[in-house]
Amino acid sequence: MINAAWLRTFCTLADVGHFTRTAERLHMTQSGVSQHVRKLEEQLGVELLVREGKKFRLSDAGEKLRSDAQGILQALSDLEERVRADKPDEGLVRLMSPGSVGLKLYSKLLELQIRYPKLIIDYRFAPNTEVEAAIAESRADIGFMTSKSVLPEVSCTPLAKESLILVTPARIQSPDWQTLMMLGFIDHPDGMHHATLLLGENYPEFRHGEQFPKSGFSNQIGLILEPVSKGLGFTVLPAHAVAAFARPELIRAHRLSRPVSETLYLCGRRQKERQKRMATVIAEARRWL
Repeated sequence: MINAAWLRTFCTLADVGHFTRTAERLHMTQSGVSQHVRKLEEQLGVELLVREGKKFRLSDAGEKLRSDAQGILQALSDLEERVRADKPDEGLVRLMSPGSVGLKLYSKLLELQIRYPKLIIDYRFAPNTEVEAAIAESRADIGFMTSKSVLPEVSCTPLAKESLILVTPARIQSPDWQTLMMLGFIDHPDGMHHATLLLGENYPEFRHGEQFPKSGFSNQIGLILEPVSKGLGFTVLPAHAVAAFARPELIRAHRLSRPVSETLYLCGRRQKERQKRMATVIAEARRWL
């Protein structure tokens, strides 16, 4: 592979036509310029300059290299500029979060993208464990999690609180223990975790989630309340997910005597520099969460 520094020196010399002025332009010594050219000749196995005393002209190979190299050097220069560019409103931002957070946040980030069309939002819904793994493996830039990461590669900062809500069919006025047992549990990826937090605090009969007969399961955040709305069971969900349900008249959200909230954490790869566009997205997330 051709050394880009040697190639740039050669092309500058070809344009300037003088070793001393080339050295001045590149902030090198004259011997350094000569050394770059000789190394390039040795690597390519051809003579690039025809030396005539203190003067020189390009050989046929030198003329061809000069012609072909201009586009390559320009492309490298453009690449360097793009890599260095760190604008707050341009570029790709990859986010992951549990679905309830996404229901609240995704539409707001799309509004942000409308304001800044060069800001590209890539949003994936996933349970905490998948968010954690994606951050650790650099498959996501920003993660929101409802439990603190245990991986040393992932840093977590508390961002917000989100209430957990017991949700039953609309006909249920008072969800006592017997009623919940009769209904059965509509499970979801974080279902047992949420049930343990909320029901364990409010029902002395609660020991573990497996006490309830399972009446259904969905891993699609927007569909978890569908079976509840049809009277097929109850579930426990974060408030954002409950508020987003399209037919609230078919369900009943119960705020129990002992409220329980989850801490929402902002997560990222430890010791990885955060780019300005990510700060823009995080600021918007803080605003809405």
